[in-house]
Amino acid sequence: MQETSPLERVRAFVKRYDPQLEPIVYEQPLPTSEAAAAALGSEVGQIAKSILFRSGDQFALFVAAGDVKIHPKQVKAALGSGKAKMASMEEVEKVTGYRVGAVCPFALEQEVPVIVDTSLRRFPVVYTAAGIAESLLPVTYEALLAMTNAVEVDVAQAPQAP
Repeated sequence: MQETSPLERVRAFVKRYDPQLEPIVYEQPLPTSEAAAAALGSEVGQIAKSILFRSGDQFALFVAAGDVKIHPKQVKAALGSGKAKMASMEEVEKVTGYRVGAVCPFALEQEVPVIVDTSLRRFPVVYTAAGIAESLLPVTYEALLAMTNAVEVDVAQAPQAP
């Protein structure tokens, strides 16, 4: 049985939501939000960065605008007790099925909670990685939420005490 490439896995997944969705594939890798924005001619904020965090054996994938920092207290709130930190490159590949710099927020290898930053809502279209470093997928904020089954959070703000 032939293994599907990460890009083909993303293509097959998004076609179930919208047959018109198609990743944009570039000649060169776009390893950062800044590189992707430069290639598109867009704002860095329109690039949806996907970062996997872990605490113990719990993982959560945060999807945030390329121009915001994820607040450590939001990570801790999502993962519960324990010290939360970014997952290693090996963990990212094992959990998501994608390499660092190409992490798509859906069609993941393992099911983990996905937290989408509300700051992405300000753009009519955002661009996620599509499984390889040379790819971007244009999606609306609403489509991103639907495809990831995500929880919306303002990741740049500390959570409010109850």
